[in-house]
Amino acid sequence: MSDYDNDLMLEGIQRFRAKEFDSARSYFERALDMADDQNTRLWANYYLSRLTPDPLKKRSYLEETLAIDMTLAEARRDLAILDGRLKPGEIVNPDQIPAPAPGPTAVKADRFVCPTCGGRMVYSPDGASLVCEYCNRRQTLGVAAPAGNEDFFVAMANGSGFRKTLSIKTFRCQGCGANFILPPDQLSATCAYCGSAHVIALDRVSELVAPDAILPLAFDPPHAARLLAGWLEAHNIRPDGDLPTPRGLYLPVWAFDLLGNIPWNGRVLRNKREVPVSGEYPVQVSDIRIPGSHKLADLLAKFVAEYNLSSAPAYDPRYLSGWLAEVYQVAMSDAALDARQAAVEQVRVAIRGEFGNVLGLNYSSSSISITSFRLILLPVWTASYTTASRTWRVLINGQNGTVHTDAPVQGLKGWLENLIGN
Repeated sequence: MSDYDNDLMLEGIQRFRAKEFDSARSYFERALDMADDQNTRLWANYYLSRLTPDPLKKRSYLEETLAIDMTLAEARRDLAILDGRLKPGEIVNPDQIPAPAPGPTAVKADRFVCPTCGGRMVYSPDGASLVCEYCNRRQTLGVAAPAGNEDFFVAMANGSGFRKTLSIKTFRCQGCGANFILPPDQLSATCAYCGSAHVIALDRVSELVAPDAILPLAFDPPHAARLLAGWLEAHNIRPDGDLPTPRGLYLPVWAFDLLGNIPWNGRVLRNKREVPVSGEYPVQVSDIRIPGSHKLADLLAKFVAEYNLSSAPAYDPRYLSGWLAEVYQVAMSDAALDARQAAVEQVRVAIRGEFGNVLGLNYSSSSISITSFRLILLPVWTASYTTASRTWRVLINGQNGTVHTDAPVQGLKGWLENLIGN
């Protein structure tokens, strides 16, 4: 490899910084012609995209840049500007995120009133309508278009990834401390976790990232109760006392798409000798899901991948009418780090699945990036049961009805028999 192309690049960058743009363009073009490595091709194409006024040429240079490194934030940002998805005036300095405006903020509060009797309309878990609590009049919600993912690079550039917030009424359960979005026009609520009843005398206003999508509840409380009873019977579990009715709510989950590659190296044993191995593993994963709530994260993480998000409509507050939605506690930036770690873990498992036990496995995740994200409200039914003085939590998938518990399901029947001495 020659250093001549690198020298041309360095000279071009110096001319670019000195605003000698015609001279800089000449150096970058010569560096691209002489390039003998991908890094030179990458940055020569990118700088040439910055220097040409022709939109077609700019797009060509940017596409060549991203063909070499699909995660280069600068190129993705410029392509978003070229596509009209990002305006230059919207780009913020991440070290100087604007402070919230002083003074009171408007609270988003929707009322859904029955046009016949004036009663409260609540969401009916049929996925399609609101129903009056008093006269049972139904109002069709209509078919909502599925919500799309938000471009992560654009969100970071324009600051919406930091401050895409709404002023939303929330309340805190005094029994267990859980935080919930206050359903529209609701003056009382029952905590979905501990069952504590509350009359909302003074609610709070919180600045929250607006949900992008919501997956509506697909069935009603009696159906959820039948699912729980059937699951207990199938596992030969006899709870102590009466079985409580499951309570429906929505839990926040972040979903991320990631792209890039992970270079790795290590050693494997072959013929009783350690042989070096290495490679570069491509990463292209969609909808890595990170629970946005700490309270049920361990249990929800076991089945969050079960949900089919392809038809999840855009967030509509009418779906929350009569139901609770927990406030997210995990910020998008923190969830993004967890998503990157999850993608790396998938690659680690894949490498060891292909090569066996890799000694001293090293890898770098610096070349993978998040391309898009969504905050989704997922439907669940919560319950618990007690046996032999031990209480177990239960979550029922509000879309497909599968039942999950934190009890040791493997060998559950025999474990319970031993525990209670049957």
